[in-house]
Amino acid sequence: HTGLAVLDAGGVTRTACPARVMSPALQLCSVCLSVSLSDAKEIVLKAQILAGGRGKGLFDSGLKGGVHLTKDPAVVGDLASKMLGFHLTTKQTPKEGVKVKTVMVAEALDISRETYFAILMDRSCNGPVMVGSPQGGMDIEEVADRTPELIFKETIDIFEGVRDDQAQRMAANLGFRGPLEKQAAEQMKKLYELFVKVDATQVEVNPLGETPEGQVVCFDAKINFDDNAEFRQKTVFAMDETDESDPMETEAAKYDLKYIGLDGNIACFVNGAGLAMATCDIIDLHGGKPANFLDLGGGVKENQVYAAFKLLTGDPKVEAILVNIFGGIVNCAIIANGITKACRELELKVPLVVRLEGTNVKEAKRILAESGLSITAANDLDDAAQKAVAAITKK
Repeated sequence: HTGLAVLDAGGVTRTACPARVMSPALQLCSVCLSVSLSDAKEIVLKAQILAGGRGKGLFDSGLKGGVHLTKDPAVVGDLASKMLGFHLTTKQTPKEGVKVKTVMVAEALDISRETYFAILMDRSCNGPVMVGSPQGGMDIEEVADRTPELIFKETIDIFEGVRDDQAQRMAANLGFRGPLEKQAAEQMKKLYELFVKVDATQVEVNPLGETPEGQVVCFDAKINFDDNAEFRQKTVFAMDETDESDPMETEAAKYDLKYIGLDGNIACFVNGAGLAMATCDIIDLHGGKPANFLDLGGGVKENQVYAAFKLLTGDPKVEAILVNIFGGIVNCAIIANGITKACRELELKVPLVVRLEGTNVKEAKRILAESGLSITAANDLDDAAQKAVAAITKK
């Protein structure tokens, strides 16, 4: 036992449990809890949802706060019972809150000093860089803005890794002294090993703190992973939780589509994030409101186009669809074939405006023109936006 338990409605997730003695009320392993927490001076329970501000949140069970401290292991079950299965509302959740399915229970440690430490990929360095500040436990952007002299960086040679002198220098810059400096440097080196092992793009520890007992501890952390490494990080990506994500965003991700729902009524179907933002802006400029941000990306296939149309037509808010494609890597003819197939099979009922430009555009325009479908062609982005907005105002 490591002193950490994860409680859920079905039991306690653990690496090893010598006995399966369950509390009837919560189905929690009482043996695990007593062994794991009996030596802890203080215990912390933290509701696990994908939202910040949990400490100041409110449960519909009446319990205030998604983070609780206690020195009595006997009350852990009661506190967890008021969290599990109930909705927690914070400043970052919807009004109805988010249902809590998991609660983390761990030993609480006092923090005598907080620092900030991160390893991330930096384009300017063409590789990973360590970033640290003695001002931890707060928004690092504020520190960088107000006191940039308190931000320290160390560029990492991707072939050499973190050198001892780099780790020690960073630990010293973060204010660790004596034996703590060596401890902190060792943790930084191990964090880099983790960074490489899991194909991370960012490992951020805030705070990286020290305790009154002389320990250096990673108290809170965030890790981002490289999507392109999913094929070799199957264990990591299998842990992805989509229960709290927007269902349409989750469905779009299955087809390598980037989808973000908005509150308008004109669906945007584009390739490239910059073009998507420009399309949203120009729709707004002409008096319309975008219903979404949908980016096809580069190597588009017909099945992706079909999936995109299926997503867009499944949104009851959508009253018109604007397709805006600039074919560089993308072959416009593939887009055109995907559009005609989707229109026929989905029996498209809303106006469709299409602007295509770039690779194989002549063939694409021929496919659309000869399809016999009710598709409005546009010459450029401005023309497309005006026609999309006009299609709605005519209704």
